[in-house]
Amino acid sequence: MITYAFWFANACFGGGLLCNLLQFIRARDVIDRVQAFDTMVINAIALLILFGTMNATGHYFEASLLFAMVGFVSTVAFCKFLLRGDIIE
Repeated sequence: MITYAFWFANACFGGGLLCNLLQFIRARDVIDRVQAFDTMVINAIALLILFGTMNATGHYFEASLLFAMVGFVSTVAFCKFLLRGDIIE
């Protein structure tokens, strides 16, 4: 029964990832694209954690932590670039 719950959760987060990809493609403004990309990172992290739980291994958790750090830093750097035009002061 838990296997079905894992597959259902994978399908839900995968569907959310596809919806975010469509929003990323159809967005007219750069800010909307950044928001869609940040939400895609969150859904990808959720998929990695679910896959790691399904396979009972810790490697996917470490990968999800690295992916979260890179996603956060890239979002902050891009927003800072949009606001000021320069990342490093």
